[in-house]
Amino acid sequence: MTQSSSDPDHGSDSVSREDGPSPDQILPDPSLLDLQDYLDMQSALGNETRFRILYTLKCEGNKSAKELRTRLGVAGNTLHYHLDELVDVGLVENRMRNEPEKGGVYSYYRASAMGEALLEEGIEELIRRDWESLERYA
Repeated sequence: MTQSSSDPDHGSDSVSREDGPSPDQILPDPSLLDLQDYLDMQSALGNETRFRILYTLKCEGNKSAKELRTRLGVAGNTLHYHLDELVDVGLVENRMRNEPEKGGVYSYYRASAMGEALLEEGIEELIRRDWESLERYA
């Protein structure tokens, strides 16, 4: 692919750029999310702690903050900061369940469908391909 002289991100080279679809054109019309929403989700998983939280929820199921803190060895404030980030972008859901036998409301977290999909079709898929490449050339 070549660059356009009018592209502010690539300087003033006088090379022409092949036209392709704009990133906005790959979204369905209408779309529930815009491109920035998808980028925010991807960015959220660029942090190892948030990746570990989401991966744990996907693989092990619903967990309270206390259970996540114990399982991952993450300090409470740090954990809640990262959980809030994941909830804000829609990768994790915070649910409440009334449990009278335990004397109140139980708050737990779970991976959203979008969170599971981003792991399965994104990072986990890249790791699977890496394993396949290693096995092929071993």
